[in-house]
Amino acid sequence: MSFSRWKSLLALLAVAVLFVAACSGDEVTDAAETVADEAEEAVDEAVEEAMEDDESEEAMEDEEAMEDGDAMADTGVVTITGSIRSEEEAGAVQDALSAWGDENGVEVTYTGSADWEAEINVAVEGGTAPDISIFPQPGKLADFARDGHVLQLPDATADSASGNWDAGSWGFGTVDGGQYGVPASTDLKSLVWYQPARFEAAGYSIPETWDDLLALTDTMIADGNTPWCVGIESGQATGWPFTDWVEDVMLRTAGPEAYDQWVAGDLDFASDEVTGAMQAIKDLWDKPGAVFASGGSIAATNFGDNGQPLVDGDCFMHRQASFFAGFMPEGTPAADGSEDAIDVFYLPGNGTDRPILVAGTLVGAFHDRPEVWAVMEYMGSPEYADARQASQKERKGGDGVLSGFLTAVKGADLGLYDPLAQSMMQIMADAEVARFDGSDLMPADVGAGTFWSEGTSFINGDQTAAEAAEAIDASWP
Repeated sequence: MSFSRWKSLLALLAVAVLFVAACSGDEVTDAAETVADEAEEAVDEAVEEAMEDDESEEAMEDEEAMEDGDAMADTGVVTITGSIRSEEEAGAVQDALSAWGDENGVEVTYTGSADWEAEINVAVEGGTAPDISIFPQPGKLADFARDGHVLQLPDATADSASGNWDAGSWGFGTVDGGQYGVPASTDLKSLVWYQPARFEAAGYSIPETWDDLLALTDTMIADGNTPWCVGIESGQATGWPFTDWVEDVMLRTAGPEAYDQWVAGDLDFASDEVTGAMQAIKDLWDKPGAVFASGGSIAATNFGDNGQPLVDGDCFMHRQASFFAGFMPEGTPAADGSEDAIDVFYLPGNGTDRPILVAGTLVGAFHDRPEVWAVMEYMGSPEYADARQASQKERKGGDGVLSGFLTAVKGADLGLYDPLAQSMMQIMADAEVARFDGSDLMPADVGAGTFWSEGTSFINGDQTAAEAAEAIDASWP
């Protein structure tokens, strides 16, 4: 309460006392009652005004504190969802977020799900969207942004996070000229996993061209060895490993310009370039003796269940992204020259430009609160990358064990990464042509919908490449 109002109230009470003291008899009683009533009304009014002013001043102080970034201690919980779900990886995400939350007084919770793609749609439509989601597909982020669900980054958030990424990585979060996503991780997809010691013992060399890779496949079959481990099952996302193969083959056979036209919707799936890539993969997988599928068929084998067969010798090669390191059996040595060590080689093409396919995750916000934007900035920082890598490596078994996490964020501590991960970073640095995962850039109905489902039907032999392509084209918004 202000001093002036207290002064007026006290003066009124003093007058009441003097008045009572100067009167006598019944006049005292009547006068006292009258003055007491007036004093009580004055007190009530003063207290009410004081409370209103106090609330206004408190609100102003809170607003000023928020602007200064000093008042996140009482802002509650920030909820985050995504498809990262293994105990080690989801645990590392939570560890990194909790470390920041403890320092800033915000409880940050992460929930991962194999069916995130479907669940986030239900949550948004039902008005129960999380504060933030980790998007593996920029196309899905773009769909939500255009529908007004994912929010454009405030200038301060964009300015803070953009300096941590090169223009190419940052651009995948741009939608119609506005920035809606912040990169949080990077994956290199154009990789083939193998065991160098087994290659050497069998007399095999790393192929230098796509034709060499096909010839190596035939040689292995002739020798009685199984070349490939393949599986495309992934819950409601079943089929996405096949789309990765198509994208890599498109880059190597049709070239980056045709690839860009295809991703933009200007080159149909029904084109010779795309159906040709699809058919080339099926022809490779359909060769007798070419594929080991632990689930009984390619479509029934989970993509993550190929690490153990590779290590056990059930196959010699497995094409999968850098994050596949996280699916290797616990304790698997990596690139250390030992007999059981696994390593990777670049998936070759026939040209000289050595194109690479990359992917990654972006974080997008559904709610506008200071603490939400603060978490977004943190997840796009080298500090977050370092915290997640340190935790994930520890959860996987410590030094010498692959963590499965990779990033292109500037300023990351490379000392936290094993030699194999550093070699992957070098492949990205040396690439002359790089393209983001095409299905992740396409509209979600296609890239995270019909491309998966129709591609799976094609691999199962339920329809031809032309029929699958026609159905996919018909679904394009």
